[in-house]
Amino acid sequence: MSTAVITDENRATRVASAHSFTTSDGVALYYRVWAPRTASKRAVILFHRGHEHSGRWQDFVDRIRMEDEWFIDWEARGHGRSAGERGYAESFGRMVCDADEFVRHISAEFDIPIEEMAVVGQRVGAVLAATWVHDYAPPVRALVVATPALRVRLYVPGAIPGLRLLNRLKRKSFIKSYVKPKMLTHDREQADLYTHDDLISPQIATNILLDLYDTSTRLIEDAGAIHTPTLLLMSGKDWVVEQKPQLQFFERLSSPVKEMELYPDFLHSTYWEKDRDPPIARTREFILRRFAEP
Repeated sequence: MSTAVITDENRATRVASAHSFTTSDGVALYYRVWAPRTASKRAVILFHRGHEHSGRWQDFVDRIRMEDEWFIDWEARGHGRSAGERGYAESFGRMVCDADEFVRHISAEFDIPIEEMAVVGQRVGAVLAATWVHDYAPPVRALVVATPALRVRLYVPGAIPGLRLLNRLKRKSFIKSYVKPKMLTHDREQADLYTHDDLISPQIATNILLDLYDTSTRLIEDAGAIHTPTLLLMSGKDWVVEQKPQLQFFERLSSPVKEMELYPDFLHSTYWEKDRDPPIARTREFILRRFAEP
């Protein structure tokens, strides 16, 4: 299948509807649904970046030109319009459990078999999606991970031991993100939208940051347990997450179909970079090829 050419001229805006569901421990989570133009049993589930929310995916949904598939994105607890203290959860494992409950809710609510779903995530959302695929082994068609935060660049010597000590001394503590919009994208409009988005919270709980580190270690070491067709997208000038762990994860995958694409001049936000149409088109091509298989 050839890669589609995606431009502003041939892009049609899709309108999302708002929904919510309640997790098994009673937390109300918000999510958006972009319905297909015709009856469909196929869906793409989106996992947003840490600190962010479902509305950030609107541009991606418009540009990917997959009007015959459902696009659905939740907002993790403590993010966006979902309930919970900003940037906090009991554990990263609880968030993975939320993801499983959410997908099963979507399958039942919209009559979409999990076997007809693909999953796309970036940064923390990519690690969350990959961990869900690893731990719960859902029979999804495809997993696309863009700049997964398997190792966040903390830039402070001894940061992880220091955070472990802080987490022991203070039951609930938070770290404020150092990431500035100019570190995410060369697109000034997207950087400005990020700066003025009131639903983006800069804080993350210390226990979640540590759980992310430990879960990523486990994920890299046991990536061989993942057999789902996987596409990894990497940004060459990423100052937010490290590249080597992404490559280790990719090399150890047991997936019979695994593909990788590097964008040398991209900053961290692969799907929100100035020249983002190629990775979006690459994602489209990969998912449609998986959906076309028996």
